[in-house]
Amino acid sequence: MQPAKISIINITSYIGTELARLLYRHPRVQIISVTGRSEMGKNLSEVLPHLSEIDLPIEAEPKEADLVFSSLPHKASAEALLPLIERGIRIVDLSADFRLKKAESYQRWYDFTHPAPEFLKKAVYGLTEFHRPQIAHSSLVANPGCYPVSALLALAPAVKERLIHPDIIVDSKSGISGAGRTLSLGTHYSEVNENVSAYALEGHRHLPEILQELKALSPDFSPSLTFLPHLVPMTRGILSSCYAQLVEGKIASSQKGIAKLRQIYRDFYRGEPFVRIVEAPPQTKQTWGSNLCLIYPTIDLRTNRLIVISCLDNLVKGGAGQAIQNMNLMLGFPETMGLEALAIYP
Repeated sequence: MQPAKISIINITSYIGTELARLLYRHPRVQIISVTGRSEMGKNLSEVLPHLSEIDLPIEAEPKEADLVFSSLPHKASAEALLPLIERGIRIVDLSADFRLKKAESYQRWYDFTHPAPEFLKKAVYGLTEFHRPQIAHSSLVANPGCYPVSALLALAPAVKERLIHPDIIVDSKSGISGAGRTLSLGTHYSEVNENVSAYALEGHRHLPEILQELKALSPDFSPSLTFLPHLVPMTRGILSSCYAQLVEGKIASSQKGIAKLRQIYRDFYRGEPFVRIVEAPPQTKQTWGSNLCLIYPTIDLRTNRLIVISCLDNLVKGGAGQAIQNMNLMLGFPETMGLEALAIYP
């Protein structure tokens, strides 16, 4: 059987680079072209030596392929992908450009008018654990943001089972790679090292994405969500701490209640290859380089409040690994193919 042909748009981004690294060992695909306008004309090995085994020139436009990944920034991605969408090429977009269903949301949260609002309803939100059947039959998948993957997987069982009140807090910490490779003062080593900072207190761009998917889980549930991200001095990883008041009578505020809560989470994610319900609060290093999301649900017995800790690698399960998980479904491959690597520790 011939391998599926893959093109990567903007391989010089952190996500594009991680896509290439993971796809190189995938047994059923072949990367046939990569783009990156800032390094156009150079060989990939010259720009990214750790990918020297992928002997390809960096081009301006992607070659025709069975599936195309785009890791361009928002707005630029939609504009580049429109001709491919119209030709029916299968696409996994790692920007935000097709995640939200309402076109007006892009003006508010991303400060641009969406160039192709007619495709927003066609696109499938690419959190595999939520939309597996739709992804398998879609030609346009919007890969989730890294923060939303950690928050949604942490909260989904509690929302679906209506265990919590709508007032929810998600406190997330991310490594610096989440900001991308573009140079900025905020991610300069001297600014970030030995420092922790909160940002986007007025509302992060991933907030509407989280709200959209929580409402889809339980249509009559109207979450009031406070989402507060922080930048921490590490390269990879996201750890999200999620809090909400438990509904009286749904689950006991006791050790038996905690055991029941964890069973609810295990049942919800039974059979999911990349979600693990763990017995102790997880750490970001336990997911480094893997496609796993580790989740620890518990109850604060003093306040009767749900606490859920989740962590993942923002460049893998929060980015390139999730995208390949979606690609596998779209191309009819086993969902875990090419993603079986264990985490690197320490």
